[in-house]
Amino acid sequence: MANHFDVAVIGAGAAGMMCAGVAGQRGKKVVLIDHATKLAEKIRISGGGRCNFTNIDAGPQNFLSQNPHFCKSALSRYTPQDFLSLIKRYRIGFHEKHKGQLFCDNSAEDIIDLLKAECDAGHVTWRTPCKVAAIGKTGDAFRIDTDAEELVVDHVVIATGGLSIPKIGATDFAYRVAKQFGLKLVETRPGLVPLTFDADTWQAFVQLAGVALPVDIETGEKKSRQHFREDLLFTHRGLSGPAVLQISSFWAPGTAIRLDLMPEIDVAEELIRSKNAIKKNLGNHLAQWLPARLVQEWLPANDFKADARVADLPDKQLRRLGESFNRWSIVPTGSEGYRKAEVTCGGIDTKALSQQTMMANAVPGLYFIGEAVDVTGWLGGYNFQWAWASGMAAGLSV
Repeated sequence: MANHFDVAVIGAGAAGMMCAGVAGQRGKKVVLIDHATKLAEKIRISGGGRCNFTNIDAGPQNFLSQNPHFCKSALSRYTPQDFLSLIKRYRIGFHEKHKGQLFCDNSAEDIIDLLKAECDAGHVTWRTPCKVAAIGKTGDAFRIDTDAEELVVDHVVIATGGLSIPKIGATDFAYRVAKQFGLKLVETRPGLVPLTFDADTWQAFVQLAGVALPVDIETGEKKSRQHFREDLLFTHRGLSGPAVLQISSFWAPGTAIRLDLMPEIDVAEELIRSKNAIKKNLGNHLAQWLPARLVQEWLPANDFKADARVADLPDKQLRRLGESFNRWSIVPTGSEGYRKAEVTCGGIDTKALSQQTMMANAVPGLYFIGEAVDVTGWLGGYNFQWAWASGMAAGLSV
């Protein structure tokens, strides 16, 4: 039958194409379905257009999930080195940036071309753009109604991602399918997303939009505490940059984030120690470590004058100023939401899935991979590594 396939992969993003190529090269008859007119847009825009395709240090410790052990199997069986071998086979130039992050030398299109070539090597049939209207199961077979035809398949892999960046095609399709077949969901929320503040709270910092600096950032208490050292970026509505994107996946609404704007220096101790050794005013002294615009706005907001001489200020005041830099605590009121979120936290409850195969335990033949699943990586290539690893796990199983 022309419309009968061994495997239907729904979603032609990173995880979906990986899975389809692997299954096809195993001799399976595979159809890959996607509703978008432009293929793999999330890959295309990632990493500033150069795709941060993995992180050489990726491991289970870099992922957030209600079941933190779930990702171990797939990640251990398909590692960053395995994907690098694939990259090298296609002679794609790459380089390492900050903290193990690997990027294409040329363009994210190189990764898309690689995945398309892997699918072609597996004789994958493409159905794009093609919308899925319904999925049903009769006996051991699934029936997929699309706007082009009805397909009969033995295995269905859902790789349609989460809710992040709807303008490039994100939908709740995976969650609807999961609910249809009785699978539980972990509540979703935007992850790797800028944080925002109410207008009154943020008024004092609006003029700092565009200022960036390295910081320590943390949130949570005791066992739940998360900490990163990354760059912070002030925006007109709040805070962004890698530091905030990282912490946003762990931040709980109504709680504070805590920042050290000079993580290498105890500001109070440095100011007190240097009181009798320097003749600089406070603004000029601090500007040797911090962006001048930040100092200019920060001092009056904390009741200090930039032209005050450090030597004239009491130790108590210098300690208060130092505290404001080294232990700045502020409560966000929200985030920029899914429209700016790089990923979706939460998703298909991993308790419903096999960690070896990604198949739903209660629905033989139905698989969920990639961002649709409650496994969310840190910023820096980790989420792509989960896409490759989970796609490989399902592709070897279907």
